[in-house]
Formats: sequence, C-alpha cells, structure tokens
Amino acid sequence: MRRLEGKVAVITGAASGMGRATAARFAAEGASIVIADLNAEGGEAAVRECRENSANAVFHKTDVTAEGEIKGAIERAVKEFGRLDVMFNNAGLAGALGSLEETSAENWDRTFAILLRGVFLGIKHAAPEMRKIGGGSIISTASVAGLRGGAGPLVYSVAKAGVIHLTKCAALELGGDKIRVNCICPGGINTPLIHKHIPGGDPVVRQLLDNIQPIHRAGTGEDIAGAALYLASDDSEWVTGTAMVVDGGLMAGGNLFGGGAPRPAFQTPAKWSGPSFEKD
Repeated sequence: MRRLEGKVAVITGAASGMGRATAARFAAEGASIVIADLNAEGGEAAVRECRENSANAVFHKTDVTAEGEIKGAIERAVKEFGRLDVMFNNAGLAGALGSLEETSAENWDRTFAILLRGVFLGIKHAAPEMRKIGGGSIISTASVAGLRGGAGPLVYSVAKAGVIHLTKCAALELGGDKIRVNCICPGGINTPLIHKHIPGGDPVVRQLLDNIQPIHRAGTGEDIAGAALYLASDDSEWVTGTAMVVDGGLMAGGNLFGGGAPRPAFQTPAKWSGPSFEKD
C-alpha cells in the first residue's frame, strides 16, 4: 500500500522547487493534493504532474499572507476531497537582502508576513479540520539559517528561527488532538529561488553547493520531499515538535561559503528578493 493512500494534503509554494517535488512525491504515494501558490502557470503544471501519477490534484491561487486565501485553500481541499490530513507550509522567498542597517522596516515586515505569518495562518486553519478527523500532520519549511547565524539573509534567518519555535509551541498545543507539528530545515538546496540571484544559474549554483557540506552534492527538492513524506505518513505518528535537518551534513561542520568560495547572493546590496517566478 502506498504511504499516503487516502490522505489529503495542501502544499503551499507547490508550483516550483521543493514544494513541487513534494507534490509529485505525495501524488506517487497516493495523496490527493491542493497546489496552493501565486504562480498559476507553474501550479497548473504541477497539477498535471500529479495527475500523471494517477493522483487527484487541483490548483488554488493562494497568497499565504492573506488569511482568507489560506483558509480558502484548506476549504478547497475539504470541498474537493472531503478532509485534510496534511498541511505543508512551504511557500517562501529570500525577502529582504543586505545588512541590518540597510533593511527597511517595510521589507522586514514583508519578509515576516510570508515566511512566518503564513506558517501561523496555515497551522491556525488546518488544525480545526484535522481535529474533525482525529488528527493529522502539519509540516513547515524552516531552514538551517534558523539554527545558525550567517547561513542566510539576516531577516530570512530570523523569520526561519521563528518558524522553528512556532513549530515547538504549536506541537505542545495540538498534541492532545493527535495533530503532529514539525518543520524541515533544508541546507543548500538547488532551486530556482537561488538560481535567480547568481550569474550562470543552475550549473554555477550546483558547483557552489557541491562544496559546502560533507556530502559533496547540492541538495535537491527530492531530498526535502523524502523528509516531508516521512512526516506526512503514519510512520511518524510519534514525532512532533521537531526541526528535522536535511542538509548533507552542513550543520555538523560544513564549509558554509568559506574557503574562498564566492560571496553568497544574500550579502549583496540588493534590497528585496521576491518569489522565484517573479522578476525583482
């Protein structure tokens, strides 16, 4: 039996990158999926990929900073497929770039709205639907940048630290309802979100990421999808409040852009980095 047979999932940011890889993996494992994203073209393509795996899938245009739209994506899952078992709060972006003193209060707030407020809203509106069916799994994308200084843009890193702590607090509150709340902390994952900021794109990013952790290859969306599958499945029914590190060994003592490697994009003077499908 497939590991998510009969389960229903909402995945935000599923039109590209880690979210899209996870949607494809969940589909192959039998889940019905709501692809929640602002990117309609990528979202519809993700739906087609899911259906190629004989899975039920729909696209729902969603701005994760808007409470009504998060609630709407969850309501769409219940309307289309009858229930909600898995909520993957994955949508993200780099957000505010540059030094602390260069960062505007507006860009600080915009970054937090997407990376942390969006996770809060996903947990808030998923929990009641999961309680109705006796439990479920809420997963959020955090980052090793939330665990270690210097591993990402400043504001991004602080917001991701917030995701990790929110995960722990929500796990305590919802555990009695058999609702598990966990997050994944990716390391150097080669996705379009990174490609757009580094001249040369994919091959240059891949070469850079090959050398920053003990396992000498860039991380992929599929690496994160595997972790998300475990947390979504019944195999993790006694796992909650965790920040699962998926980083090829980076946090164990990786290079982290040292040793003469190029300066990462988040140290440039740029002020804002939006979604991967949009031009900054």
